[in-house]
Amino acid sequence: MIFPLHVRYVAPAEAAREFVNLLDDVLADPVAVVLLAGGAVAGLVGLLLAPRLSEFPDIRVARETLASYRPYLPWMVRLSLGLPLVGAGFAGYFITPAVPIPARILQVGLGFLLLFGLATRLTAAAGLLAYLVVLPFQPPLFLAFEYVGGFLAIILLGAGQPSADGMVRRLAVTDGTLVRRLDLQRYRPDALLNSVGVSGSLVGPVVRATLGVNFIYLGLTQKLLNGGQALAVVAKYDLTSVVPVSAELWVVGAGLAEMAVGVLLIAGVATRGVAAVAFVLFTLTLFGLPDDPVLAHISLFGLASVLMVTGSGPFAVSVSSVTQRLSPTT
Repeated sequence: MIFPLHVRYVAPAEAAREFVNLLDDVLADPVAVVLLAGGAVAGLVGLLLAPRLSEFPDIRVARETLASYRPYLPWMVRLSLGLPLVGAGFAGYFITPAVPIPARILQVGLGFLLLFGLATRLTAAAGLLAYLVVLPFQPPLFLAFEYVGGFLAIILLGAGQPSADGMVRRLAVTDGTLVRRLDLQRYRPDALLNSVGVSGSLVGPVVRATLGVNFIYLGLTQKLLNGGQALAVVAKYDLTSVVPVSAELWVVGAGLAEMAVGVLLIAGVATRGVAAVAFVLFTLTLFGLPDDPVLAHISLFGLASVLMVTGSGPFAVSVSSVTQRLSPTT
C-alpha cells in the first residue's frame, strides 16, 4: 500500500490533519486494526522465509543474473541522475519540483556530462556540492535525498563503459597519442580513492542508506505528518475504490509501509527483494496516476535497479543469522 511517495507533487495544500487524530480514526475501526496487524505479520513472515525462498532455483538464477550486470552499474547510475537533471533544468526547478529555482545551465551541463561520462567523478562531486549548498536554504530539497546516494555512487564507481572517460583512458595507454604524452593517468581520481581504501564495493551500502532515509522521511512527512494533503490524494485518485479501505487507513498504511521499506533498506535485509517490490510499486503508481511527475522519479527507479544488481553489500543484517541466534539451542 504505497501511493505517491511525494504527495506534494500531485496534490495542492490542504488543511492540516494531526497524526494523532488520523491514528485515532484508524484504531477506532476494528477492521483497520486487523488489516494493519495482518500486514505487519505477513511482512515479518516474508522476511523470515526470505532465506529459504532464495534457495529456489528460479530465484537463485535470477539473483546470479542480476549480479552479473554489475559491470553496467556506472552507466545505470549515470542515466538515473543525468536524465532527470537535464529534464529539471528545462522544466525550471532544481532537482525536485518542490524547489522551483531555475538552474538550467548548471543542471543541463551536469546532466549531459554524466550522460556522456566525461569528467564523471568531478561532475558528480560538483552535483553533490550544489545539492548540499542549496539544501539549507531549500529544505524541500530533502524530498530528493536519493541524489546524495546517486552522486556518491558515481564518485565510487567512476564512468564505466561506454563513456568519454573510458575513451580518454584508452588514449592514455596507447603509444603515440597526445594524451599518453601528457601522462594524465597520474591524476586519475580512482587512484586517489584506492589509495585511501575506498572502493566500488561501498555502492550498495551507500545507495541503501540514502534510499532508506528517503523512504522513512517521505513516509513520515508526506503521509503520517501530512494527513490533510495525503487524504486529498486518496480522494483525488479515488484510491479507496482500488483497495476498499478507509482513506485514513490508506494514509497510515502507506506511511508505515514506506517507513518499513526504508528501515529494511538501511539494515540491508532482503535488499534485492525489497528493491524489486519498490520498483514494481513505482511502476504501478505511474500507471495509476496520470499527472505524476515521472521525470522526478527516474532517480528512484534507477537506484532501486542498482540495489537489485548489488544486493545489500557489506554492513548488512543477515536474516538467517538473526533467526539462528533467536532460535533455542538444542
